[in-house]
Amino acid sequence: MLKRWEELPDFMRTDEVRPYYDALQKKKLGMVLKRVMDLVGGLILLIILAIPMAIIAVMIKLDSEGPVFYRQERITTYGKHFKIHKFRTMVSNADKIGTAVTVGNDSRITKVGAKLRGCRLDELPQVLDLISGDMSFVGTRPEAVRYVEKYKPEYYATLLLPAGITSEASIRYKDEAELLENAVDVDKVYVEDVLPGKMKYNLQSIKEFSFIGEIKTMFRTVFAVLGKDYSEEEQKSRV
Repeated sequence: MLKRWEELPDFMRTDEVRPYYDALQKKKLGMVLKRVMDLVGGLILLIILAIPMAIIAVMIKLDSEGPVFYRQERITTYGKHFKIHKFRTMVSNADKIGTAVTVGNDSRITKVGAKLRGCRLDELPQVLDLISGDMSFVGTRPEAVRYVEKYKPEYYATLLLPAGITSEASIRYKDEAELLENAVDVDKVYVEDVLPGKMKYNLQSIKEFSFIGEIKTMFRTVFAVLGKDYSEEEQKSRV
């Protein structure tokens, strides 16, 4: 549930965030159903995925040196810091030898990692973050601290709800790595060009939040992973 306006962190109690907060205040039942779905769904998935995740863990260890999980610090509800659970798809300490975002043909990606990324299987361990409440099935993808520090005031509205495994922005920008592949300064291009585009969808999702809408986004994500191209919708939205 939403905190009272007076209990929000100071950096979120702004005129830019208020309209999104007021919109969510009218959707309390939907937010309760959202949390129930995350908790129950997360527990069911953990049981179903336990064996496949164990197999993937062994493949990662056999493929390259380093830990099974990638635990980078990210930001979720109300600016809370947490360490996300993802299968490691890059060489150990990759974040210390490159940018916080991944580009196409990134030399840091391992052989097994490339396959996991292709099917988004590296996201499976986030079921643990679902259960803990740090993440939700649907919501703004959790950004690294360095990018949240560069948010415009309005962007903080996305922190009113938990970070998500998928979102409309994730669907439209599923080829984000390829978009950044030829950038000279990846961080600059991401913050100035890619992030604003993603935030347009993230903010719209906050303002138009509904439980049914989140179910639809989950189905759209499945179709996108299976190969459906939503790029035409993205192009039309820019016209």
